Amino acid sequence: MTTTALHKSPIHDFHTSQKAQMVDFAGWEMPIKYEGIVSEHNQVRNSGGMFDVSHMGRLEIKGLHAKRLLEHTCTRVIGTMQEGQCRYSFMCNPHGGVKDDVIVMRMDEDEFLVVVNAANREKIIAHLEEVITRREFKVKVTDKTFKTAMLAAQGPKIMELISGVSKEIPTLKKYRFLTKNLLVLKLVVSRTGYTGEDGVEVILPASGVNMAMKLLMKDIDPNADDAPMKPAGLGCRDTLRLEAGMPLYGHELSEDISALACGFGFAIALNKSEEEHGETFIGQEALQKITDAGGPELTLVGLELDGKRTARQGMPVLDESGEKIGDITSGCMSPTLGKSIAMAYVRTGVLEEGGSCKVDTGRAQLDAKRVTLPFYKRS
Repeated sequence: MTTTALHKSPIHDFHTSQKAQMVDFAGWEMPIKYEGIVSEHNQVRNSGGMFDVSHMGRLEIKGLHAKRLLEHTCTRVIGTMQEGQCRYSFMCNPHGGVKDDVIVMRMDEDEFLVVVNAANREKIIAHLEEVITRREFKVKVTDKTFKTAMLAAQGPKIMELISGVSKEIPTLKKYRFLTKNLLVLKLVVSRTGYTGEDGVEVILPASGVNMAMKLLMKDIDPNADDAPMKPAGLGCRDTLRLEAGMPLYGHELSEDISALACGFGFAIALNKSEEEHGETFIGQEALQKITDAGGPELTLVGLELDGKRTARQGMPVLDESGEKIGDITSGCMSPTLGKSIAMAYVRTGVLEEGGSCKVDTGRAQLDAKRVTLPFYKRS
C-alpha cells in the first residue's frame, strides 16, 4: 500500500520551528495550531495574527479571452473590474450549485489571478479547461500554486504595523491590491481576508518567502506575550470566519446547495447578459428559475445555543414540535462572544429572527434561537 506524500508550504520549516501541530489539510501538511486555538483567535481579534495560506490554489488566467472565460464561469460581473481590483465570486454548476467560491484579481486587460480553495484546485482547473476547449477560447490557465506562497496578516493592529515598512499598502481600499517590489521579490498585496478583521493577503515567489518572513518578523518576537503579530493556525481561522458569518466550502457551500441559499446575493449577478457583458454565467438560468419561483428552499441562518455544548456539522435542527427543519453546517464555542454559535440551513420561512428551535446531538436536544448573521462584526 502506497500513500501520497503531503504537499509542504514554502515556510514549513518555520511552522515546525514554532512547534506547530501539523495536520493533513486537503493534501497539504499545514499548522492547525501553535499555542492554542483560543489564544490565537483572541490574538487576531485583539492585535494581529499571521496565517500561512499557501495551500490555497493560485491560478493565472491570461490571454485574449481571459475576461470571457471568467465572465462565463463566475457569478460576478468581471468586465467592469478595474486593474488592481478583487471580487469575491462563486463558480457554479449548471444547476446553480457551488463548485467553489473564489477571489478574482484583475492584473491587466487580459490577465487575472484567481484564488481557489485547496480542495477544489484540481476540479476548478479541469472545469476551466473544459470550458476553454468547448468554447474554443484563446486563453491559458497556469497553476501558480507551487511556485508561490501566500500569507495572510489579519487583525486591528496589522495596518499600523505595515505602515512602518510601507506607506502605500495601508492606503489600499477593501478588495483592492497592488504589486510591490521588496528587494528582489515581487509581491501582490491585497486588502482581503477571511477573519472578519482588517488586514492583507500577500502572494509572493516561493523561493523568496523565507527572506520575506525575516523582514516581516524582524522586530517581532512571536513568543512574546505582547507581540503585535503572532503565527496563527487554521484552527482559529475556522472559528474567526464562523463568528464573521463567512461560508466555508464543504460546510455552507457545495454543489448540491443553491448559491442563492447562503445569503451572499451581492456575489450573484442574475442580470448578466451576453449583449452587455459578452457572456452569461454557468448556472445563471437555473438560479433565475429559483428566484422566479420564490427563492431557494433553504436559508442559511445563525443560531445561538444555550449552555456550553457545541453543535456539529450534520446535526438536525428541530422546531419546537420536534419536526426537523434543517441541518447544522458549522458550530463552535465563540471565543469572542463566550457563547455557543452555529450556522445551519433551515427550510425558508420556518424560523424567524429570534425564533426558538432545538439542535439534536443524538444524546440530547439543545435549546437554540435564531440570531442575525454575522455573529461578530468589527466596529
